[in-house]
Amino acid sequence: MFNTAIRSTSVGILAIFALALYSCKQQEKPKETTVMDANKTNLKEALTFYASFDKGIDADFALGDAQMYTVPNRKAIDSAKVGLHKLDISRQAGKGKYGHGLVFTERSTGNIYYPSEKNIAYSKENWSGAISFWLSLDPATDLEPGYCDPIQITDVSYNDAAIWVDFTKENPRDFRLGVIGDRDVWNPNPEGPDNENPIFNERLTGVKNPPFGSGQWTHILINFSDLNTNKGQASLYMNGKLKGTRANIDTPFTWELAKSNIYLGLGYIGLMDDLAIFNRNLTDSEIATLYELENGVHTVLDIQK
Repeated sequence: MFNTAIRSTSVGILAIFALALYSCKQQEKPKETTVMDANKTNLKEALTFYASFDKGIDADFALGDAQMYTVPNRKAIDSAKVGLHKLDISRQAGKGKYGHGLVFTERSTGNIYYPSEKNIAYSKENWSGAISFWLSLDPATDLEPGYCDPIQITDVSYNDAAIWVDFTKENPRDFRLGVIGDRDVWNPNPEGPDNENPIFNERLTGVKNPPFGSGQWTHILINFSDLNTNKGQASLYMNGKLKGTRANIDTPFTWELAKSNIYLGLGYIGLMDDLAIFNRNLTDSEIATLYELENGVHTVLDIQK
C-alpha cells in the first residue's frame, strides 16, 4: 500500500509538470508571428503618410498636408484646387485592394497630388525612405500609347531630382523604377529628349513582363537609401520580391521642398490603392510583412503602443 501511494504521488506530480509545460508552450508565439508583430510596430513608427481612400481622398495619416490637390498643369501650381477635380479619376467602393480605391479611366491633362513637405522625410545630406502602393490593370489593353507614371515625386519633372515608376510607351510594356538626380549634373549638355538618352536609361532599373493582369492586384515598393551621398541606392520590389537595384547613385537630389509633390496617375489607366510612405528604407522582412498585411496599412495604424 505504501509503494502504491508513492507511485500515485509520482504520477500526479508528473501529470502536473506535463500540464504546466503544455500550458507554457501554448502561450509561446511562433517565431514568425513574433517577427511580424515587431515589423508592424516598426512600420508604424516609420510611417509619414498614408492614404487608404476608404474614408475620402485625403490621407488617413500625414505628418504634412493631408489634402489632395488638383492642378491644370505643373507649371500652374498657383491654380491648384483642394480636392479631386478630374472627371476621369474617381474614388469608388469595392474598387480598391482593401475597400475603396482610385479609378483612372483615361489619359488627360491636369494632375492630382499630395504635397511632399513633411510627408516625405527629404534630406539634403542623407535621404532614405520607402514608398508602397497597389496597382491593378492589364498594361497591354488598358493603357493608351505613351509613357505613364502611376506615381512621380519631384519639384520639377521626371528628369530632374525625381523618383517614379513608369510603364514604357509601347507593348509589350516594361515596368521601370527611375531615381533621377539633378538634371544639370547628370545631363549638363542635353541633346534630344531625355527619356531617349542612353545616360538617362542608365539611371533606371526595371522588369520585363511585369506581374500585372486584369482582375489582380500587384504590390509596388520603392526602397531607397543614402541619396545625396556618394553611395545612394534604390530598389524595386513587386509582391514582396526584389526585382531590381541601382547602386552607387552619387548624383545630388536638390529640391525646393515647398514645390515638391507626390503626383499620382500621370497618363495611368487602372486602379490604385493603399498609398504609404516611410521615413527610412525598409528591410526585406518588413517589405514582406507589408505585402502580407490582411487589411493593408490600416493593420499597422491600428496597433496600440
